[in-house]
Amino acid sequence: MSTATASASASASAPAPAPAPGARARTAGWVFADSWTMTRRGLAHWARQPVQVVVGLVFPVMMLVMFGYFLGGGMALPGGGDYKEYLVPGMLALTMAFGLEATMVAVTQDLNKGVIDRFRSMPMAPSAVLIGRSVLDMLESSVSLLVMIGAGLAMGWRWHGGLGDALYAVGLLLLLRFAMLWIGIHLALVAGKPELVQAVQILVWPVGFLSSAFVSPASMPGWMGAVAEWNPMSATAGAIRQLFGNPHSAGGGWGSQHAELLAVAWPLALLAVFFPLAVRRFGRLGE
Repeated sequence: MSTATASASASASAPAPAPAPGARARTAGWVFADSWTMTRRGLAHWARQPVQVVVGLVFPVMMLVMFGYFLGGGMALPGGGDYKEYLVPGMLALTMAFGLEATMVAVTQDLNKGVIDRFRSMPMAPSAVLIGRSVLDMLESSVSLLVMIGAGLAMGWRWHGGLGDALYAVGLLLLLRFAMLWIGIHLALVAGKPELVQAVQILVWPVGFLSSAFVSPASMPGWMGAVAEWNPMSATAGAIRQLFGNPHSAGGGWGSQHAELLAVAWPLALLAVFFPLAVRRFGRLGE
């Protein structure tokens, strides 16, 4: 056997060199830097189009005022209590579904304009596009949530629990939004066109109204009340009503009695399904 052949065989059988100790850290830093760049890109769009952001913040407040003042006087809770204190937590949960179409339209517009293809061809972390989009959406949702809480306080709503319970309730709301966000991203990648997103967003209304956001499931017909009780939005609304110390649904079903458990279980289950679907769909865009 020649010296060259022996050397080649030894090289082939030798174990691969271990990665440098800082390689993982550099990779994580690379993803973080690219994701922050994508987030700043979205913030720059906000600065250039402030009207769209303002409308997204004002619309839920208008809904709260309409149901609180125009219709609230005729609403009665099965278990008694102030309807506004029942309504505000429900509207906070429903707000986590509002504005989702804006993220979906932005994703489809980037697809149709070839922006995502250009990003994928650049030396950047592939996950940065989705991470940046999700961070931007969660920032907007957090601001919208603060605006809604301020509007509720101005209308006379109060929470009666401690600060820890209130922060836990806000965490449950943002968890619901995060789960719905990845549903929206997946549907946007599947739809591919902004026109189709407009049709998908109509589904938000049946899901929102067929819940305990506005009325107790106990006041609904039997089958409808059962569906509303197991709605993920109802679980979050019921859980934060209990944490805020507000009147909650008087129904005796398992879903109403374990709303806090379902408020965690539902978003985690939705994330377990739609997060990998969205990532896989994004990875196959170039195929």
